[in-house]
Amino acid sequence: MFRPASSIARQGVASQRLFHASRPALAVHYVKTAEEFKKVVKEQEKVIVDCFAEWCGPCKAIAPILERTSEEAEFKDKVHFVKFDVDELPELSRELGIRAMPTFLFYKNGNKVDEMIGANPPVLLQTLRKHNA
Repeated sequence: MFRPASSIARQGVASQRLFHASRPALAVHYVKTAEEFKKVVKEQEKVIVDCFAEWCGPCKAIAPILERTSEEAEFKDKVHFVKFDVDELPELSRELGIRAMPTFLFYKNGNKVDEMIGANPPVLLQTLRKHNA
């Protein structure tokens, strides 16, 4: 019924990874509570927040771009990437004034310094570079 990995390897399938030994480290962190959000903004020097919704098409389109950007040497370990679902945290969404998705908030030393609404990768990257300088 089951074939040993060695027989699979002989058939040239060994280049495909059959399982992952551990979860990859996440470059974009999901926050699940308003308290967790406030703690991150307070403790991290530079934070970008992606306010998204599961049903939002543009949010889904820009998510992989944000993930790739968070792993680039220019931003990795320099900017803390956070995201939260506005439907899961409606009180936080109201407190932050989120009216459209996606909305990106930029924080520096605990203070909101910028906001961007919409899924526009070039503008997102430009704004990130501006606040990472």
